[in-house]
Amino acid sequence: MEIEHVKCLIIGSGPAGYTAAIYAARANMAPVLYQGMQPGGQLTTTNEVENFPGYPDGITGPAMMIELMNQAKRFDTDVRDGWITKVDFSGDVHKAWVNGETEIHADTIIISTGATAKYLGLESEQKYLNLGGGVSACAVCDGFFYKNQEVVIVGAGDSAAEEAHYLSKLCTKVTMLVRRDEFRASKIMAARVKNTENIEILFNTETEEVLGDGQVVTGVRVFNNKTQEKHDIPATGFFVAIGHKPNTDIFKDYLDLDETGYIINEPGSSRTNVPGVFVSGDAADHVYRQAITAAGTGCMAALDAERYLAAKESVVEAEA
Repeated sequence: MEIEHVKCLIIGSGPAGYTAAIYAARANMAPVLYQGMQPGGQLTTTNEVENFPGYPDGITGPAMMIELMNQAKRFDTDVRDGWITKVDFSGDVHKAWVNGETEIHADTIIISTGATAKYLGLESEQKYLNLGGGVSACAVCDGFFYKNQEVVIVGAGDSAAEEAHYLSKLCTKVTMLVRRDEFRASKIMAARVKNTENIEILFNTETEEVLGDGQVVTGVRVFNNKTQEKHDIPATGFFVAIGHKPNTDIFKDYLDLDETGYIINEPGSSRTNVPGVFVSGDAADHVYRQAITAAGTGCMAALDAERYLAAKESVVEAEA
């Protein structure tokens, strides 16, 4: 098997990966970026991006990712199809395998594999998610489009409570579906939701179907899991806040992860517990999860990687 040696390997695309590539390329690190299973990351499933600075008229997620990719390519980033299926960070050389075949040895690695939003998996939910017609896993990203409308949100944890509260400031009514008879959220977050006038909480309630006219969401059919009683809730938006799964499984033998699987980085930096391996974007961020914060950490990772290489080179020169 032929082994390729690279100075900087970026695993994953999206705002974090492409921003890291732009900075690394401009620092003459000749980055090689593998786009992964979802080129462009989660943003490619977002119809309208209106909260990224520099786009006064907004832009679609896919169009924005193409622009970021082209900017990275302009500085000679080697953007490749395919994904990293295995890594080995046990020795001095950082090894990675592409599609289980090509072996790459990298001086530095920047991980920007992101996280995947969890959905209920209902056929109707996926249909309107793919149509961009009213299903979302990010209230902060998409809540604005439902101003003065009625929406439904599913979830019982802190982030669900936070998103419901956020939506309550934009929407006329928010119906919150909680599967059990109590919140998983902290007492303070649960109290905040319970005390918000236009949030209705339905406990022991699950979604049977997302209703729509074939283009956009018009309501949600729910059932009480104690009584099996069903009813329809009129709504134009259906928000799912049941968590995210970081795409970090291949790193678990080498990197420190938290209980959910997010990579643990040194506070205030992109450094992981393995020297020369850096993380950016939603693979480490379970708090903000925005395109702009992902891009910011992509910049940090490239600068940290550049400094790591510079320090290494100066040690080699001193020894020589």
